[in-house]
Amino acid sequence: MNQKQLEKIKNDYLNSNPLFNTPENIHPLERRIVLKNYQVINPESIVEYIAMDGYFAIFKALKMAQEEVINEVITSKLRGRGGVGFPTGLKWKFALGYEAKQKYVICNADEGEPGTFMDRHILEGDPHNNIEGMMIAAYAIGASKGYIYVRAEYPLAAKRLQKAIDDATSLGILGDNIFETEFSFNIEIRLGAGAFICGEETSLMESIEGKRGLSRNKPPFPAETGLFNDPTIINNVETIANLSAIILNGGEWYSKIGTKESTGTKVFSLSGKTKNNGIFEVPFGISLREVISNIGGGMQEGSTFKAAYTGGPSGGILTENHLDEIIDFDSLVKLGSIMGSGGIIIADQTNCVLDTIKHFMEFNAEESCGKCTPCREGTTILYNMLDDITKGKSSMEELEKLKHLSRMVSTTSLCGLGQAAPAPIYSALEHFYDEFVDHIEHKTCNTGVCEMLINEGSE
Repeated sequence: MNQKQLEKIKNDYLNSNPLFNTPENIHPLERRIVLKNYQVINPESIVEYIAMDGYFAIFKALKMAQEEVINEVITSKLRGRGGVGFPTGLKWKFALGYEAKQKYVICNADEGEPGTFMDRHILEGDPHNNIEGMMIAAYAIGASKGYIYVRAEYPLAAKRLQKAIDDATSLGILGDNIFETEFSFNIEIRLGAGAFICGEETSLMESIEGKRGLSRNKPPFPAETGLFNDPTIINNVETIANLSAIILNGGEWYSKIGTKESTGTKVFSLSGKTKNNGIFEVPFGISLREVISNIGGGMQEGSTFKAAYTGGPSGGILTENHLDEIIDFDSLVKLGSIMGSGGIIIADQTNCVLDTIKHFMEFNAEESCGKCTPCREGTTILYNMLDDITKGKSSMEELEKLKHLSRMVSTTSLCGLGQAAPAPIYSALEHFYDEFVDHIEHKTCNTGVCEMLINEGSE
């Protein structure tokens, strides 16, 4: 495959087919970069992907030096969309600096947070874009092997990814001497078995190696000692899906979208008590009020906004006082929450905050890998303490113990799962302390959710 052949595929298709239509359900506030081909092309057609300038970004990248590709990503200020928001280009720069016969690129598609379903739609709707993004990353750091770690609960995503890999390989876009250069790259799919901990990068690598998914100590970081002890970069699906646009349009172009330190767009999944639920892509800097009122279509009939949960079971809670705050990485941290992978769950007056965070903690306890004692034992104890509160079996003295144990679990756990597990408790105590008092001292759940407590509204 060479440039003329790629351009011929594109031109032949466009000359014999009508122009692609823009989906009718795109909201005016949206700006689609990651989702540019979503519901536009046939995701199982490599020709349609090429017709939308697919694989022209990797072709352009191969004419650049590795450092130039990395510098474009650094200039873009692209931050990892998997939750932490670490600068992507900086991670690549670290990996390029280590000498090794073999390096790896891993696409983390083990989406497991409750209320998140962005990666699923990205992979099902545009699998070739992720393959091209992995190729760009691989060339930048000098990797020749890639893995896509996708959860087994996403069979359609895995099927379409495999077809995309097969089609790209048959055209000579994947494999040896890509575009008549010395760059060679191959991709394999690995299916996760439903363990949330395997979304954590070191546990994910353990799983690919055929081991039990347990977190590793860091440092060393994967960029130095990763998969099979070789330099490895691991990027989230959405992070990788931004790369082709950055290379084609330039890092400077991308850096002007969004906010100063959270550039570009973010794909969110909206669920809960809004009229419209689903995925949407907007520039960073949108307010929570705009998400609910405009994109979400407002609250459902009879519902009054109470809270928004961001960051899944490791995130925090936003209240009515935060409706006009902008959404980006740093702003959410200042508000006591996190971006996570982009799930937003909207709650109304019928939702009990304590019941919700109890179920978050139950999830974290069940998904703990068990390697370190603070997380293995601590999350279970925290769940039991919250369960006692929702059953009217606690006291204000126990609440103090809950706070103390939460701090201990956060500061002593080995990996991000345990470190962030108590975050919803901190947030609930800050914004909904009165609900703790009602449950503990008055033995009352005003929402009626906690069935073992008296509901004042029913008397």
